[in-house]
Amino acid sequence: MDGNIYILGIESSCDETAASICKDGEILSNVIASQSIHAEYGGVVPELASRAHMQNIVPVVDKAIKEAGIELSSLNGIAFTQSPGLIGALLVGAGFAKSLAMSLKIPLLAVHHMQAHVLSNLIEDPIPSFPFLCLTISGGHTQIVLCKSPLSMEILGETIDDAAGEAFDKTAKMLGLPYPGGPLVDEYAQHGDPSRFHYPEPQIDDLNFSFSGVKTSVLYFLQKQKKEDPDFVGKNMHDICASIQYTIINILLNKLKKASVKTGVKNICIAGGVAANKGLRNALQDHAKKYHWNIHIPSLQYCTDNAAMISITGYYKLIEGIESPLNISASARATWH
Repeated sequence: MDGNIYILGIESSCDETAASICKDGEILSNVIASQSIHAEYGGVVPELASRAHMQNIVPVVDKAIKEAGIELSSLNGIAFTQSPGLIGALLVGAGFAKSLAMSLKIPLLAVHHMQAHVLSNLIEDPIPSFPFLCLTISGGHTQIVLCKSPLSMEILGETIDDAAGEAFDKTAKMLGLPYPGGPLVDEYAQHGDPSRFHYPEPQIDDLNFSFSGVKTSVLYFLQKQKKEDPDFVGKNMHDICASIQYTIINILLNKLKKASVKTGVKNICIAGGVAANKGLRNALQDHAKKYHWNIHIPSLQYCTDNAAMISITGYYKLIEGIESPLNISASARATWH
């Protein structure tokens, strides 16, 4: 394809309406509209999320176009999150993307949300060398991915039950912290003793993860302690959070270390919402020094759900000639390899 390649990326898998423009793989704009109403309900309400996406998507896309300093006619392709996510939310982004692609007569590029998280590591210099291992961690997913090229990936391990982000949020709820609780656990943990309390780590074969047992052990621990002292949580919040966080991070990095040994790959990346966790980022730095890893940690704006990762994935798909039919459907749980 001759000349510059401009891709509009649209992300609407959960409760963030986002749009981004990339030019030849360089991000020109990355606009996100968040939905605060879900905090009142202690979690994302799908119907409310869908309605908010419908309200936000036009102004968000318009702002992304203006911030990039281009016209709609400059676009060479439109990428959108096709899966996984809340089906109503996905349908809003998919419908908008398909309509715009049809009206402009340009390629439509369906993107898997988790593949895009991995490729968020290619947004900022210095980008990691291939092949690299990516620990992809969010509220809904926990995976170790071997990335051989932008569009060639292999899942080496994943959670068999709960995701790491879910473990953070659910244990935070047990502690009485407001939604979303994961970031608050991280904040409290910065001032606590991670060795104060101990929670058993699951013994899972291969490179798969399990976090349901951690949640259960925390639940039983808190129930026991609160019977003896109703104010136990308030008195020990920092140490409890530090100990929970230490356990979850240890599970993640032990598996990542095994994956590195198994594959011989020392280029290591992280991605997904939990990649914003300060404890994890610090622990990864320590592991890099100890095991001589070359690590890449994305900026915070590219860890949480965003459209920059969608637009850059769309860019790599377009230059490889991988387009999607206009009748493609959004899917809540489509798998990828």
